[in-house]
Amino acid sequence: MSRLARLGIFIVVALALLAGGVFLIGSKEYLFGSTYRLKAQFDNVVGLGAGADVQVGGVHSGTVRSIDLPHKPGDKVTVVMDLDSSTHEIVKRDSVASIETEGLLGNQYLAISFGSAGQDDVKNGDTIQSQAPLVMSDMLKKASGILDSGQQAMLNATAATDHLKAISAKIDSGQGTVGALVNDKQLYANLEQTTAGLNTTVTQAQAGVTDFKENMEALKHNFLLSGYFKKRGYDDTAELGANEIAGLPQGTPSKVFTFSAKQLFSSGDSAKLKNQKSLNEGGDFLAKNEFGVAVIQVSAGSAGDSKKDAVLTQARAMVIRDYLVQHFGFDDSQLKTMGVGKQVGAGGDPEGSIQILIFPPGTAIPADKPATANDSSASNAGKPAQGSVDTPVKQ
Repeated sequence: MSRLARLGIFIVVALALLAGGVFLIGSKEYLFGSTYRLKAQFDNVVGLGAGADVQVGGVHSGTVRSIDLPHKPGDKVTVVMDLDSSTHEIVKRDSVASIETEGLLGNQYLAISFGSAGQDDVKNGDTIQSQAPLVMSDMLKKASGILDSGQQAMLNATAATDHLKAISAKIDSGQGTVGALVNDKQLYANLEQTTAGLNTTVTQAQAGVTDFKENMEALKHNFLLSGYFKKRGYDDTAELGANEIAGLPQGTPSKVFTFSAKQLFSSGDSAKLKNQKSLNEGGDFLAKNEFGVAVIQVSAGSAGDSKKDAVLTQARAMVIRDYLVQHFGFDDSQLKTMGVGKQVGAGGDPEGSIQILIFPPGTAIPADKPATANDSSASNAGKPAQGSVDTPVKQ
């Protein structure tokens, strides 16, 4: 074979190998296949680089084309990827991109989850959801903290064991009260007799309290006194302040419902609801919207006795709260009351006004109102105390 023929064969083989390498690399990088482009944004890409694999369902299906830094602090890093067109049927708008690691310390790659059947297809250039990556350094810091805490716990346990040994030694030698009880049988016998006597006294006292409660319950059902309890609507004035707060939360309410006392209650000195349906709009709002805290604030008119008005506004707020809690589903621990008593210029209504103030999520719930004389248990059941109101049975 001539020299020129050998040179020609060499050139042909070299070109064939070059072409094969180009097509091999192209198939990996999808240079010669049909692709579409997607984006995902992360706070931190934890070492992911351009050219990294993109896997859909664990199968290599694309390549990270580029990683773009944000233009200003606070923005996210944008990862641009090219995916094979064959994945268009399984990658949907609710698919999630996450940065994973091959093994414990391997290379990072981008994993994309399958979308839901009912979701729309993604389009070229769309940005899909992302999941924050697991940062190994953060895990190591947490593990180090746990180890430190465990070491400190072991030291504390060792110190506690030493103290117990010292105490046991003193008890064995008869030192202290416990040591004397253990070693002196006569002292133990005397203490046992004293304890038995105290137990008898406590049992008798508990029996007396039980009898008192039973007598009070009987009085409530007595036909001469049942009308008083039914008219007042509560057996213990302490329940009026069960959900009352000392002051309004910080900030501006996101929603306010306002009512006049005449609109909701049967008379100017009563806490009996006559038009509960007027409260339904506020109850629907509480049930269907997120909120931080809601306050039922009730004020009395400018006329009347101040002490009586203070109890009246407490009772009205309690009755409104009970209606909303019983008829609408929401977290009742976030619904508080405020009976402010007499308030000059209360909406121009001489019988008072009511506001349901709803504050946005995140609003801190104020402290409970300190107990006052009005919150003490009712006494003299047959004789209403000063400041009692015509409060009905709870709605």
